[in-house]
Amino acid sequence: MKTIVYIGTSLDGFIARKDGAIDWLVKFEKPVKDDYREFISKIDAVVIGRGTYEKVLTFPSWPYEKKVFVLSTSVKQIPDRLRGKVTVLSMKPRALLNYLSNEGFSNIYVDGGKVIQGFLKEDCIDELIITKIPVLIGGGIPLFGYLDHDLQFKHVRTKVYSNGLVKSHYKRKRK
Repeated sequence: MKTIVYIGTSLDGFIARKDGAIDWLVKFEKPVKDDYREFISKIDAVVIGRGTYEKVLTFPSWPYEKKVFVLSTSVKQIPDRLRGKVTVLSMKPRALLNYLSNEGFSNIYVDGGKVIQGFLKEDCIDELIITKIPVLIGGGIPLFGYLDHDLQFKHVRTKVYSNGLVKSHYKRKRK
């Protein structure tokens, strides 16, 4: 089982504005589309939280071709158009990973601020692929939160795009 975060942040470390808006991010998405397609082709399932799920529901079309698991205690219904594509679960990260493994999934894309933070708190992230967007938004939803202990990652590579995006790939260093 491998868990991977693939996300964009502002220079000041935010993944969205306080209201969840990602307008500042969307204008930079074109140069990384091919990289994202390559990444997602190696993924079996996507794990997101309620906030990310609700944001994605506002998009013109459902962006995921892979099975999506929404971690939430409050989402009770999914739209008919997403039946079979989305499953809502209320589990802690380790329990979820055991469940997904038993269901035959092995490469998991973890997305959404609170979900990523929860997975990191339980040391359940194997790789971080973070693209820094050359903009300061001054506040919003942070990528990282409080941890009880340090988590060390090894830098694998960094790619710099002509428009100023900087994508860095890290792997978890295990003892």
